[in-house]
Amino acid sequence: MYPRIRNISFDCHDTYSLAGLWSAVLGYARHGEDAPGDPEAVLLPPDEATPNLFFQAVPDDKVTKNRQHICLEPVDRTRDEEIERVLGLGATMVADRRHADGTGWAVLADPEGNEFCVLRSARERVVTTTSEDQQ
Repeated sequence: MYPRIRNISFDCHDTYSLAGLWSAVLGYARHGEDAPGDPEAVLLPPDEATPNLFFQAVPDDKVTKNRQHICLEPVDRTRDEEIERVLGLGATMVADRRHADGTGWAVLADPEGNEFCVLRSARERVVTTTSEDQQ
């Protein structure tokens, strides 16, 4: 049997604040013992098959592009609606890779510079594929 991913870790300065943003983005619950100023914070997913998000305080600033990142797929809204929602929560646009035909994605960053992508929803991918098939 293969292991499962237990945590996805974020290095950051303010664990509580950054965990709060990601809690709002993903709907994960905060660990009950987390408090402002703690050197670690944990967000708990809605099921055991999904990894926790673990935030650890480090003194270093982010300097270069992430070597790994999260890609988000909206479930109940479009890619563009999700991008606007997450920007409203405090993320910033790093690179807009969306195309006029509806394909593409956007690279955003959380307040500490951790990059992540927002992809098209499954419904948007079906619509685009169907449109391409008809041409």
